[in-house]
Amino acid sequence: MKPYIIGIAGGSGSGKTTFAARLKEAYPDQISLISCDNYYLPHDELLLEERAHLNYDAPEALEFSLMVQHLNQLKNGEKALCPVYDFTRHTRSDKIIEIQPRPIILIDGILIFHDPSLRDCMNLKIYVETDADERILRRARRDMQERGRDIDSIIEQYLSTVKPMHNTFVKPTRVFADVILNGGKNEQAFLLVKAQIERVLREQSADI
Repeated sequence: MKPYIIGIAGGSGSGKTTFAARLKEAYPDQISLISCDNYYLPHDELLLEERAHLNYDAPEALEFSLMVQHLNQLKNGEKALCPVYDFTRHTRSDKIIEIQPRPIILIDGILIFHDPSLRDCMNLKIYVETDADERILRRARRDMQERGRDIDSIIEQYLSTVKPMHNTFVKPTRVFADVILNGGKNEQAFLLVKAQIERVLREQSADI
């Protein structure tokens, strides 16, 4: 039984991770969740201050090949050892997350539709579109609460890389989406995706 892989993309702060987490919560034993954020390249050869000023919103910041490798392992019924990115140190930590092969695999991230090999792994591609003002407010709250950032560094990063890279690399990938959602808290969209997951689970059960 091959897993059904759903990609959820969108700008930083769009609500894609919240949407993915709600689906995971609805089917905790049927879904494995992969966050693209954990696949930022480590750059341990650089000092902390140097790493802090890297462009994390461009495709070259991510290790797409490792994401593809892990999805292929899950397709083959093998667990995947996912790195854990430490946003306070701007590098990977020494921790590992074991991703188990399950009927549904969710992967979320701002640039997951950019890489053709990664796109080809997905059965359903969802793009979450959210107003820019709402996205920056959500990002600021998250970065201060979860990533130990101050407001000045958040503003600098947003203006220098997040906003221009969104327009250059992230937003254009919406053309690859099968479904475009208006916001990550869209209840009707959530119910529609749930219905699709239930249909896939029924089909997988019938094939056993």
